Amino acid sequence: MVAALLSTIRLRRDFLAANAAGRTGGRYSTPGFVLLVRPRGDGDAAIRAGFTVTKKVGNAVVRNRLKRRLRALARALLPAQGLAGADHVLIGRDDGVTRDFAAMQADLERALARIKSGVKPGADPRVGA
Repeated sequence: MVAALLSTIRLRRDFLAANAAGRTGGRYSTPGFVLLVRPRGDGDAAIRAGFTVTKKVGNAVVRNRLKRRLRALARALLPAQGLAGADHVLIGRDDGVTRDFAAMQADLERALARIKSGVKPGADPRVGA
């Protein structure tokens, strides 16, 4: 089963490693979240996902609601469209709380396609990478 390959990132050092790797090109920003992707290179094909929301977004109730939405997005899309053997970190933003779920799903699909193709977020995808 493909969904069994999705596990959760829990260690701070893994979040920091994804953030450092995101600075070199595995980062895609949307109104509702920021996606960071870091290939692990350890030979394990499992897709790992991590979720974080800062206190700037709101109180605990709001942050937990946004994390639930991000987890639902990851469960729906990462097993089929995520990069195998990579860590995917979704960082919640203010608009993620009120943004339509279908729009967030389209944003994640677009972000994963861009990262898989190697096109930088600000670049024109019609021009060679």
